Amino acid sequence: MIDTSAILWWVRRDMRTADNLLLAQAVATGRPLVPVFICDDAVEGLGAAPKWRLGLGLAAFGAALEKLGARLILRRGPALTVLRDLIAETGAGSVWWGRQYDDAAQARDSDVKSALRDAGLDARSFPGHLLFEPWTVKTGQGGFYRVYTPFWRAVAGREVDAPEPAPKRLIAPADWPASDALEDLRLGDAMQRGADVVAPHTNVGEALALDRLAHFTDGPIADYKAQRDLPAAPGTSRLSENLTYGEIGPRTIWHAGQRALAEGAAGAETFLKELVWREFAYHLMFHTPEILTRNWKPEWDSFPWQAEGPQIRRWQQGRTGVALVDAAMREMYVTGTMHNRGRMIVASYLTKHLMTHWRVGLDWFADCLIDWDPAANAMGWQWAAGSGPDASPYFRIFNPDTQAEKFDAKGVYRRRWLQTRGSGASDLALAFYDACPKAWGLSPDAPDPAPMISLSDGRARALEAYSARDRGK
Repeated sequence: MIDTSAILWWVRRDMRTADNLLLAQAVATGRPLVPVFICDDAVEGLGAAPKWRLGLGLAAFGAALEKLGARLILRRGPALTVLRDLIAETGAGSVWWGRQYDDAAQARDSDVKSALRDAGLDARSFPGHLLFEPWTVKTGQGGFYRVYTPFWRAVAGREVDAPEPAPKRLIAPADWPASDALEDLRLGDAMQRGADVVAPHTNVGEALALDRLAHFTDGPIADYKAQRDLPAAPGTSRLSENLTYGEIGPRTIWHAGQRALAEGAAGAETFLKELVWREFAYHLMFHTPEILTRNWKPEWDSFPWQAEGPQIRRWQQGRTGVALVDAAMREMYVTGTMHNRGRMIVASYLTKHLMTHWRVGLDWFADCLIDWDPAANAMGWQWAAGSGPDASPYFRIFNPDTQAEKFDAKGVYRRRWLQTRGSGASDLALAFYDACPKAWGLSPDAPDPAPMISLSDGRARALEAYSARDRGK
């Protein structure tokens, strides 16, 4: 007998219609499809900026589904409870979803799958958030890779399937189940006044993500290797925002990069390596889930990092007195993102010059970045701190002033984001004061702060602490 029951598509980080294996296979069945987003504990626990940005993505995806004759059903509650309710309401015989790879999500999904299958339902998870499933990339000895370069070599020549095209139409159920209103989920509450400042800098939804990719591969990708480290230059793809919500698929990006490489774009291979760096982060998160919360290298457990103190608030406020650090932090508050060179510098400064635990920075980024990604965020912070895989060596302590001379030689980036009194203040610099929490009491009329510690003294203090740690082994 042909199954004509509905398929529930549990939408998570896959808010797109193209490059979507789950959606393509659902359409091929000829069965009705009911997309549903569940605001469960995992969603409720998101930081202010990513949770707000998720809400924008849901609105855009809902509108895109309506053009295909479908709806995005929104519900709040425990995932299994919500799914059971919807199965009863729709008579669905299948529940499908795209895979996630952190421990908590895997545990939740495993419980859901077991419970639904025990009830006689077809419960399936699909790939799509990554190019390569983490368990498929193995060393010659059958283990997982702990260093990026051999990981890159292992996957660089692999065949990557072409992405599926977007469907023209989706089959609707006879009756749509009720949906909560998006505004009732209150996903943007914690952003408060910052939402109005950040909103113009977002690029929401699949259509705009594809436009962003096309613009990048039509021009900037050629100079990507040289331009990607210059924070004032428009030299990066800025696709991390869309990748994190699944508004564009990694296979789409991979094949676009490969086409650019074949056409002679000099920076294309470097760009593809950066896409695989994201894969490496997920590879490590899957095999060593402790990377999200603990030192990846246990020998760092005894290191005397601080976890509180006034220096942390100064760093959060972009008032360290170190121009490049402060500019990068303020860029994050105004745009919701931060240039990758800036991320490395502010992380190095916090963990090394200020001797502050990387978890402090990791948590702050998780609250402030609209492109927050659990795997990339954790690996980036542990790399900068020296405690993680493929880490920056303990003696590599970025000097922000030297970095500024090298990557912002004319001071364009610093002037863009730092308040310069009177008529010289840019609109972006002043927007920081509208975006930051009122409780900070910051004003563009306040004097520039003096550095908390000289860069040379901070470096010397960090090196002494590293040396003491090694002597104590």
